[in-house]
Order: sequence, then C-alpha cells, then structure tokens
Amino acid sequence: MKTSFTIMLTLLAIGTYAQLKPVSYKDGAQQLKGLSVTPVKTNLKKAGILILPAWKGIDNNAKEAAVKLSKLGYYAFIADIYGEGHYPKDAKEAGQQSGYYKKNVEAYHQRIKLALAQLIKAGADPSRIIIIGYCFGGTGAIEAARANFPVRGVVSIHGGLAQYAGERATVPIKPKLLILHGADDPSMTAEQVLAFQQEMRTAKADWQMIEYANAVHAFTDRDAGNDNSKGAAYNELAAKRSWKHMLLFFDEILAN
Repeated sequence: MKTSFTIMLTLLAIGTYAQLKPVSYKDGAQQLKGLSVTPVKTNLKKAGILILPAWKGIDNNAKEAAVKLSKLGYYAFIADIYGEGHYPKDAKEAGQQSGYYKKNVEAYHQRIKLALAQLIKAGADPSRIIIIGYCFGGTGAIEAARANFPVRGVVSIHGGLAQYAGERATVPIKPKLLILHGADDPSMTAEQVLAFQQEMRTAKADWQMIEYANAVHAFTDRDAGNDNSKGAAYNELAAKRSWKHMLLFFDEILAN
C-alpha cells in the first residue's frame, strides 16, 4: 500500500508535468511519441530547446527540465529516440538500445532531426534552437554538433564524449558546445576526456567544459540515488551549478 507521503509526491509530480503534451510522429513506419511544452510567457524571441533523454528514454529528469525551461520562456520538446515497442524495461535493455544508436549514428541523427522538426512545428524559431542531452542524450547532443546540425549550440550533461562511430570531427564545428561533466565520473576515462578536448581544438570548435567536484555520472538525476560508489548518483550542488551554467550559456548564444 502506498503511504500518504508517496501519494503526495505522485500527485505533485502529476501536477508538475501537466503542461507536457504528448506528440505522436513517425520515422517511416516506426511510431514515436515525444513531449512538448510551450512557454508560460514568451519573452525569448521563440527560442527552443530540444531535450534528448538518458538511456532509458523519457524520464522525470527530462520532464522536469522541460517544464522549468517553459517557465523561463522557452519552447521545449523531449525527443523519443527509441519509439513505441522499443522502450527499455531495465538497464540491460537500455544498454543494448543506446548502444545501437551509438554505433549507428546516422539513425540517431535521424531521430534527432525528426524531433527538431516537432519543436519548430510547436512554434520555436528554427534560427534559435539549442539541443541539450542527459547521459546518452548528451552523446546525441555532441553528435549533432559534430554533424553541424543547424542549431545555435548544444549542451551535454554528464554525456558520453567518445566518438562511437567513424572518425573524430576534423572539419570546423559550427554549433557552440557546453560540456557539463562530473569530475569523478567513472564512465569516461581521463584519456577519453583529453581526446575529446583535442578533437574540439582540431575542429576549431567554440567549446567550454566544466567539471564538478565530487560528482559522478548522472549527477542531475534525483532518481539515481546518492551513493557515489555506484558510479551514478545525484549531487544537488552540482545539479544546481550545472543548471545555472547552462542558462548562462543560453543567454550568451541567443543574445544576437
């Protein structure tokens, strides 16, 4: 039986996410279902944020971010990368599903492009778009930058930095990048971090990377627990700092 406290939290969550509207769209025959939210007040010249969720698909972390961004005046859309019938039931399936898109990056690109189209269809200005991603979604955001998607910038939040398919970027990367990384994240080796930074230099990218002390993987996700020894855990201070750093980045690249 649920406790009254659990019921209260459930009701609060339902209220928080009530603004999110399901949006059905397709990739060929594959049915996709994202979530869209329009600004509470439009004061940012119709800027839009595409949110790429973590490896288990659309989760509370992505939903909370979308609602918060709408309250700040942004259009937001949470992409459905996997599609109906392919949502992971557990970590093992999530690893298999996300692994497919890491290795088949063009398929990942396609799902991101389709979600971008839905964000624009909802009312966002196509010249004022930013992509953000959490974990696996952070990998997608970086891949979008490597492919020079027509967006102002991308934000990777505890995302994977490795180039999983093909060669690292050598041509100039046009979108600006903000990488928000846990300093103690075991999912990325020091060598991978340095290789990514060198890739950005070679590609003449405008990039920033901020590392947060005592933070491991998934540091913005309240559902990740608080045990750093497991390699993935919520860190309230890092979560708050990263949110502020992201909004400063938005302000900078949307100023013109």
